[in-house]
Parts: sequence; structure tokens; C-alpha cells
Amino acid sequence: MDSQEQSLIQSFMRRSRELIDLKSVLEILTWDQETMMPSRAGPFRARQFSALSALYHQKLTSPDLGETLERLSTEELGLWPQAAVREMRREHEKAVKLPEELVRELAETTSLAYGAWVEARQKSDFASFSPWLEKVLKLKQEEARCLQFSDSLYEALLDHYEPGMTVGRLDELFAVIRPKLTSLLQQILSASKQPDRDLLKGKFPAAQQEAFGRDVLTAMGFQWDAGRLDRSPHPFCSGLSPLDVRITTRYSEEDFCSSLFGMIHEGGHALYEQGLDPEHYGSLACDGISLGIHESQSRLWENQIARSRAFWDHWFPRLLQTFPGQLDHVSLEDFVHAINRVEASLIRVEADEVSYGLHVILRYELEKQMVEGDLKVQDLEEAWNTSMKEYLEVVPSNSAEGVLQDVHWSMGGFGYFPTYLLGNLYGAQIFHQVGEELPDLEESIAAGNLIPLREWLGQQIHGKGKTVGAEELIEQISGKPLNSDYFLDYLKNKFTPLYGLS
Repeated sequence: MDSQEQSLIQSFMRRSRELIDLKSVLEILTWDQETMMPSRAGPFRARQFSALSALYHQKLTSPDLGETLERLSTEELGLWPQAAVREMRREHEKAVKLPEELVRELAETTSLAYGAWVEARQKSDFASFSPWLEKVLKLKQEEARCLQFSDSLYEALLDHYEPGMTVGRLDELFAVIRPKLTSLLQQILSASKQPDRDLLKGKFPAAQQEAFGRDVLTAMGFQWDAGRLDRSPHPFCSGLSPLDVRITTRYSEEDFCSSLFGMIHEGGHALYEQGLDPEHYGSLACDGISLGIHESQSRLWENQIARSRAFWDHWFPRLLQTFPGQLDHVSLEDFVHAINRVEASLIRVEADEVSYGLHVILRYELEKQMVEGDLKVQDLEEAWNTSMKEYLEVVPSNSAEGVLQDVHWSMGGFGYFPTYLLGNLYGAQIFHQVGEELPDLEESIAAGNLIPLREWLGQQIHGKGKTVGAEELIEQISGKPLNSDYFLDYLKNKFTPLYGLS
């Protein structure tokens, strides 16, 4: 690399670091809004989002940056610089298609809509949130029209979360998965061998739930000097940098499972963020490959690990000590069955592994219809309840346990939901390969040693950043393209003995 090329790279990286720093400031404002911010501060926070989003957009769409990217795209670069240029060029080319005024309005409107969603959810009042959702949807449709590159308007928004994925591919995958999930769910619900629904009832103080969850996160490899745990209405993970990763959960003193599995789920995301190479911070290549791959990590830790018998061989005695007298009547076998209880549930984030995919497909279909103009916001709640009846044979009794349960649409996250089910598919295929390469994994988990898995995931996935694409990564790891059979086989092999299925 000659001196001129080296100078160009250095100039590009300075610009890139500045953009990443601005983006992390926006992230921390979002984290604060969902955890610490006083409720009356909403309008001021919306203006801050608007101003900083516009500044980020101005810098990202700079003609000078475009020229630099054009010049660097013809150079022979190393793996990481090449990925950094590719990812920045992708973001730059999308950003120049978006008017600054739209960027400002989206940032301000979604910030205000989030506050409206929190209040509406507390009151279970969809009618009060509906006008805000209409505003957000209209702006996202406008954004999608600016970015549209195929016949599908929705695909332009999906591309932000899962680059390279298409609506056709999703429809094909989900058409195979949905009937098989429905069939397995019906078999399980009609099985004679069922867990005791009241087995895990008790009084579980939030402080003790948090202490136990922190111990589990520590064992997973979560680095507390580079992260923190807080509360929020909807659990999430914010990766501000590999050295500043923040997760949240929520607590119910009648149900410790909600917070515990929420912490483990978000902890899986956090390990991904902390596993990114700090040396490459300031580059868009130092990021998760896609939300589907990100979700594969959280679902793998939550389900394949934390709901396994091996995991609780180690942790069940400690759980009994944490909540003395609450679970003394419960055997380990019955406990494992209970935490893997399958039911036609209302709430996605608390859904079991079998019904969860149906929750995601429902949301994907509804948001796709909204973006494409085939479903009006005023008809959303009725469509939601109808689909819940069709997919899961349950109907919400109010808006909070129905159409208002998820935060995503208030924040403009159209195109996000399908990545949750993709995460299950990626995760099952990855975990199958983990079993091939770490034959002693189950014994290690039963002994409380989760670090071998953490290190394998770090080497095979986290440390690679965005130097590879999602499906390319899956082929690198497993030697095969993405295949839903791994996930479906995993469910069948797990739940057949638990429920005594034939």
C-alpha cells in the first residue's frame, strides 16, 4: 500500500469513527429513554434525536465521503478495510436517497411514538396509540419508497435488518415452518403428559431474581466492567461499543422465569457485542452480521442452553438456595418439564419454543400488509386478534396482551420481526455444529462451565464482525446453506420425550 493509499484509508477511518461515535450517542439516548429518562422529558428527547439524526445523515451523505468510497472501492484492501468500505458504501448509498427532512421527522416522531406506546400499553388503550402508529407507518412507507429496489416495498425495510434476505425467501421458509409448528403444537397440547401449571408459582423477590441472573450472566462470560444490567418496559440490549454493552429486563415477583430467561436472552446478544474486536471499533465492519445472526445467539443461549437438563444439573440447587422454601417441593425433572412448558400463549417474549415462531410469522404478515398498503392501522387490532385465533387458538382480552405488547412498531422497526424466527433457524444449525465440534459440551454445561461455548461462538461468529454475510457464515460453520430442518428436528427431538409423543 503506497503512501497516498494509506492516507486515503486513514482519512476514511477518521470519518468512519466520527460517524460511529455519533451513532453510539444516539444509542445511549435511546437506552436512557427506555430506562432512566423522566416521562415529561419526551418532547425534548425527540428534538435531540431529530437534531443528531440529521447531523449523522449530513455526515453520512457528504459528497467527499462518496468520492472517497468510490476511490477505495477500486483498491486492493485487506479483509477488514474492505469490509469497512463495503458497509460504509452500502449505508452511504442508502442515505443519499433519503431527504434530510424525512430523517429528522422519523427520528422525532418515533421518539414521541415510543412514549405514547408506553402510556397506551399501561392503559391497554390501542385507540390512543393508533394515530401515532399511523404517523410512523406513513413515514416508513415514504422511507421504503425512497429505498425501494424490488417489487416489494417491505423488502426495502427488511434489508436494513437482514441484508440480502428477500420476501420471497421468507415466504418460502415460513410456508414450510408454519404447518409443522402448528402440527407439533397441537400434538403437544393434546398429549397426556403435561407439566403442572402451578408448579413454579411462588413469591420471588426481584432483588434475588436479579442476583441469580447476574450469577448466570457472569458464568456465561458477560464482562461487567464493559456492561451493565437495568430495567425497562421491554427487555433489550444496546451495544454502544465492545466495551460498553447494556442489557435490560423486567421483573414479576410471581414469575422468576420471565426475568431470568429475558436476562439470558439479552445476555446472548451482549456476548456478541462484547465479542466484537475492539481493535476495529470505529468501522461499520465491527458490528453484528445481521439481526437474524444476532438473534441466533440470544435464542441459542436462552433455549438450547438455559432450558436444557444439563444446565439445571448445576443451577437448580443454587436456585433453591436463592428462593428458600419456594421450590422445595419441585423435583429437577418436573422443573425442567415446567420451564419447557408448551402452550398457546398470548405474549411473544414469554412464548415457548414451539409457539414462538407462530407469533413471529403473525407479526411478519401483519406488518408486511401494513407497509404494502393492504392493512390499515384502524383495522390492525381486529386483524391481530383474528390471526391469534387462527394461529394459536387464543384471543387477547385487551390491547396490552395483544397488539400493544411489542415496542417495535412504535420505534419504526418494520422489517425487524422476521429476524426473530430466522434467529431460531440460524441458531439451531449453529448449535448442531457446536455439538459436532465440542463433543463434551453437555458435560461442561452440567458442571457449570459455559466458557467453552462462549469461546467457540466468539471465534466462529462474534470476532468476524461483518467480514462475512449471514448465509455465507452459516455455510462456513456448517458446510451447508440455511435449512429449516435443523430447527424442526431440534424441536421434535426435544419435545417428543418431554411430552411422551409417539
